[in-house]
Amino acid sequence: METLVLILHIVICVLLILVVLLQPGKGSGMGVIGGGAGNTMFGARGAVGFLGKMTVWLAAGFMVFSLLLARFSLTTSTVNPTRPPAGAPATPGAAPAEPGAAPEAPAQPAAPEAPAQPAAPEAPAEPAAE
Repeated sequence: METLVLILHIVICVLLILVVLLQPGKGSGMGVIGGGAGNTMFGARGAVGFLGKMTVWLAAGFMVFSLLLARFSLTTSTVNPTRPPAGAPATPGAAPAEPGAAPEAPAQPAAPEAPAQPAAPEAPAEPAAE
């Protein structure tokens, strides 16, 4: 579920970036200091087009998926369950060590036996004299 939400969030982010970049800028008809574009500068811009509506929907989806991902991160633990915390016994039934006690030495693995030395090769026999 989290993976699906993350993938959809990334897709919405990319689409939102593309839709915003496709829109024309508000200051495209400004010209020189107010150059006859007084109506467009302060709001009378007409009906909202397809890209404007798409931006609103994608922004709403972005916010919803951001909140969902934040919620998932609250419930997901980042603690490694295979490693006990410091001070906890290594085995489930063992008692924790006393604060002043020396730690137990880890068991040393048995040293491997040395391989048997091969017998020294015999010197080659001298050829018989005839």
